Amino acid sequence: MASAIWVSLLALRVGALPARQARAGVTLLTSSELSALAPYTEFARAAYCGSDKVTNWECGEACNAIPGFQTALAGGDGNGVQYYFVGYWPSQNAVVVAHQGTDPTQFLSDLTDVDIAQTTLDSTLFPGVSSDVLVHEGFANEHAKTASNILAATKKLLSQTGATTVINVGHSLGGALAELDSLFLTLNLPSSIHIKAVTYGTPRVGNPAFASLFDAKVPDFKRVNNEADPVPIVPGRFLGFQHPHGEVHIVQPGEAVSCPGDDDATDAQCTISTVPNILEGNILNHLGPYEGIYIGSIFCT
Repeated sequence: MASAIWVSLLALRVGALPARQARAGVTLLTSSELSALAPYTEFARAAYCGSDKVTNWECGEACNAIPGFQTALAGGDGNGVQYYFVGYWPSQNAVVVAHQGTDPTQFLSDLTDVDIAQTTLDSTLFPGVSSDVLVHEGFANEHAKTASNILAATKKLLSQTGATTVINVGHSLGGALAELDSLFLTLNLPSSIHIKAVTYGTPRVGNPAFASLFDAKVPDFKRVNNEADPVPIVPGRFLGFQHPHGEVHIVQPGEAVSCPGDDDATDAQCTISTVPNILEGNILNHLGPYEGIYIGSIFCT
């Protein structure tokens, strides 16, 4: 593992690949746009708090920040299956699907392994997707553990509430699962249902073909990166991975930019330029603060 990590580090340092999409420069987020992210951050935080706490929406500060949320399904054990929940957000008339992340230091080590395998998406879960579309095998396997239950719970809530929006959230590994959920639900729900996703500290999930498909199918997507968090730069692009659109980079507290295109390697304020390799990252930034909110198991208070 150690030799694989150092090979990966070297490639991250010298192996920057050209960007795919044309770019028009970053856009500074307004204070209101930044503050509007807070509820999604709290949902991502709540996903770490365990099924017993989110079932009755009693997970401390995160749950208190979103009063009235109604959990319909909570599962996982935080080990073999990451915690997750599905519920109804009355104030937004939306269904919310959230996934727990994982320990950031172990996760980073795993994601810098040059032997990371890519796989096609399961055609029973992702109907009609080309075999050219490849994703991280571990992420695909983890997603498959909960996909059917999440789809059933989501369909039931949509029918019961009349909601027309599904919001997917997650942090770290949970962000990768939320990204896959967004595409999965887009392909398995009526086109009248609007799919939105907001993720935090998300690693790269798939190859350029996956990024292109995701861009086309899930336009309402934000992936929020915090300062020098190294997790969003792995797995490396030299391994055939690429982020889709939607990067929001928190440059410093109170200041964030929206970065254009897929995997913006051009603009100095975006993640690739800020964290050119993991040696220049700060893993503590992975936990936050995301505009004052920290995400992780130790922040379930």
